[in-house]
Formats: sequence, structure tokens, C-alpha cells
Amino acid sequence: MRQLQDQISVPTRGRRLYDITPQVLNWASQSGLNNGLLTLYIQHTSASLLINENYDSDVLVDMEAFFARLVPDGDPLFIHTVEGPDDMPAHVRSALTQTSISIPFLNGKVALGQWQGIFLYEHRTMSNQRRVLLTLIGE
Repeated sequence: MRQLQDQISVPTRGRRLYDITPQVLNWASQSGLNNGLLTLYIQHTSASLLINENYDSDVLVDMEAFFARLVPDGDPLFIHTVEGPDDMPAHVRSALTQTSISIPFLNGKVALGQWQGIFLYEHRTMSNQRRVLLTLIGE
């Protein structure tokens, strides 16, 4: 049994979903492991991780449209606005999504489905530098 760890840095240019699948698959494929469990964890409270469709980019547009309606910027409900009108909505969006993902690693490959991709979901409107920790445990 072995455990490998690494980190990827993802520059964001505002609110949207960023496909990090290639970076994750590249790192995992070089692990030398055959079977195990891959875990991704984002170290932020205003961004999250998702597995979603990576075939039709309209899915990503529709996801953002849904969240914009569900948690609008500048909603008078929120009193936490220290960093602007998107501050508290970004925290709510993170709470509704995920900060970590675990994916089986089988036969030397990340076991994503045919149309699945791994996305970092930036919830702030400004640019950021996000960190995602990768841990692969296996044999």
C-alpha cells in the first residue's frame, strides 16, 4: 500500500467552471499505482469541486444560470458583504456543492464515466489562484 500526494494550482478569471480533468488524469497516470482511491480537496471557502458532464459546454452554462437564480449576488438576506456582493453567495454556493471528491482508481486509470469531467467551480467574480490537493492511496 502506498500513498502519494500533490497539489495543483488553478488560476481563475472569475465565476465559472474550470475543467481540471487533464491535470488530474496526467498526475494520476504517472503514479505507478494500479488500484486505489483518488481524493481531491480544495482549500477554499468560496470555490468547490464537481464531477459533471464534459461533453456539451451548455451544461456548464446552465449550471451557472441555475446557481445565479438560486443564490443571487447582492441578495439583501446576507449581512456578510466584507469583500463585496458576491462574498456570501460564494460561501453558500460552496456549502451547496463539494469541497472534496473521491474517485476509484482502477487498472492504472481514474474511473470516470464516459462523459464525466472534474471541475473547479469558482464562485467569486474576481480572479483567484486556487489550490487543489490530490491524494492517491493504493497499490
